[in-house]
Amino acid sequence: MTHRWRWPARVCGVSPARCRGIAMAAVVAAAPAVGGTLPGAVAQAHGSGDAVRQGLHRLVREDRYPAALAAVAGRDGYHRNYTAGVADVRTGARVPVDGQVRAASNTKAFTATVVLQLVGEGRVALDAPVERYLPGLVRGEGIDGRRITVRQLLQHTSGLPNYTEFLGDFATYRHAHLRPRALLDLALAHRAVFAPGTGWSYSNTNYLLAGLLVEKVTGRPLAEQITRRVIDRIGLRHTYLPGVGDERLRAAHPEGYVPAKGGGPLVDVTEMDTSWAWAVGQLVSTPGDLNRFFTALFGGELLRPAQLAQMRTTVPVGTGLWPGARYGLGVISTPLRCGGLMWGHGGDIPGYRTRTGVTDDGRAVTVAVTADPAPVAQHPDDSPAFLDRVLCR
Repeated sequence: MTHRWRWPARVCGVSPARCRGIAMAAVVAAAPAVGGTLPGAVAQAHGSGDAVRQGLHRLVREDRYPAALAAVAGRDGYHRNYTAGVADVRTGARVPVDGQVRAASNTKAFTATVVLQLVGEGRVALDAPVERYLPGLVRGEGIDGRRITVRQLLQHTSGLPNYTEFLGDFATYRHAHLRPRALLDLALAHRAVFAPGTGWSYSNTNYLLAGLLVEKVTGRPLAEQITRRVIDRIGLRHTYLPGVGDERLRAAHPEGYVPAKGGGPLVDVTEMDTSWAWAVGQLVSTPGDLNRFFTALFGGELLRPAQLAQMRTTVPVGTGLWPGARYGLGVISTPLRCGGLMWGHGGDIPGYRTRTGVTDDGRAVTVAVTADPAPVAQHPDDSPAFLDRVLCR
């Protein structure tokens, strides 16, 4: 991917981190070999040709992520989980199988799903202006909610500036509770990137507004709507949106890290207030649950056919993501070398990076690593290629 973000403002995005490298010899030395689990049992992955095993090995040994987790599902109902590395660089603890991670911008697919459910219920119109649902709220230099549609929010074609670019140093808001309206004000203090519908630019502000729209239309909190309409509906047992002051991950998880400024040991940032990410990237999940979500979504379990077709209608993104990628409504499509498309999203948040991919015939893979930005700057994000190898194996 070639869309560049500045650290620490590049949060909750889908872009690769090209950040400063640091020494990780202790972590690499402690990293165990990759293993796998089957439901109700433990099994080791054998054979150097195993695409998942090779990919996770590279992430830990070469890219120097403390831990890497993956979940793989086959079209025949086959499921397997893999781990590599250590969950805690201080203690060397083992990585929990299908452990919880901060799923970051995968949240956008959940938010978009709820908006499209409201479209299917006749409560929201995709091509209606945002002004209809949030009157007088979206105003700024070159910004007018009467000219921006709901579809343009979900597809990043609104031209709205990205509020996370203006949050400042992560340490200043890591434990702060920030409200959506304050974050929106931060974005609207800057001029539009382009006129609505004339370009594509990944902006977290779009999904901030999508969350506010859901709350205005339903009269209920966004977290409640995502939980009832998506999480509980398809039985995601390890997925949730944190409540107010909920800074810790609730179940077994690997720690999340960021590189220290100027080099040195990694900094543990597992605990944080993610209110600043809200509808944009606040979700906590596991690789297995993310596979289940995207498989259910593209399998028609969450949206009516007309709305799923709208979600799958994509636009080119230029160099904004990775080669061949196109953006739908809260989801990304990428061509597979073996034919067809891989669908998903992905996300980056301080401490964690996740990448997801599913196919129309039920194959699925999610990989998560436990440092963001990347520990080694010169290693580009090869996650799309990793997902491709697994799905095409």
